[in-house]
Amino acid sequence: MTRPLKIYFASDLHLGVPNKEASDAREQKFVAWLDFVKTDATEIFLLGDVFDMWFEYKHVIPKGFSRLFGKFAELSDLGIIINYFTGNHDMWVFTYFTEEFGMNIFRKPIIRNISNKKFYIGHGDGLGSGDLSYKFIKSIFSSKVSQWLYARLHPNFALALANHLSKKSRAANADYDEVFKSIEDESLYIYSKDFLLSEHIDYFIFGHRHLALDIPLEKNSRYVNLGEWVKGSTYAAFDGNDLKLLKFDA
Repeated sequence: MTRPLKIYFASDLHLGVPNKEASDAREQKFVAWLDFVKTDATEIFLLGDVFDMWFEYKHVIPKGFSRLFGKFAELSDLGIIINYFTGNHDMWVFTYFTEEFGMNIFRKPIIRNISNKKFYIGHGDGLGSGDLSYKFIKSIFSSKVSQWLYARLHPNFALALANHLSKKSRAANADYDEVFKSIEDESLYIYSKDFLLSEHIDYFIFGHRHLALDIPLEKNSRYVNLGEWVKGSTYAAFDGNDLKLLKFDA
């Protein structure tokens, strides 16, 4: 039997920080959420930074996350579509998730028509004007040459270095990521409003900001930020008629 449409969105787990104990507890909570949504999910969108650091060698993957990977395999076997958007902490996801779990990997935002609603979906980093230093750094990290050179490093050193730099990045940007000042300071809200000038979108859905936000825009459009799972556990659900921002309580 074909399931009724039910689509879920989650983002910013940052698995791996601040330590193994806290990360393992967060992983178990997210696996419990996946168990919760698998009963009616037709599709799941993971909007980036699932891992605080990820670098995928051709024959080596980072240690850990076995419970999460087992659940991914189970959901895939059930026929649930899983879409993975790379974020600024896990942009070095390559082919492993597709080969092992059948995931669709997206490196840029996409526009999808779902049940007569138009969705703009992406992690959210680097959108809009400004933040030129980050965009420059991202272009270097996204370079095939840089990725090839980094892969020449021994995994023990390369993964430890990447973890260190990732933690420093989170510490440096925590104040920005987790503080709401005003609508006018929300770069993704402004980006969404500007985008509406050229094309109507019903739902702009992003992660990255670590804030659970559902803000009306013009023309019956909404800007939704999924929040995060380091301190909270928020997600969004779409049933074909309406999208709701929710909190998971295991």
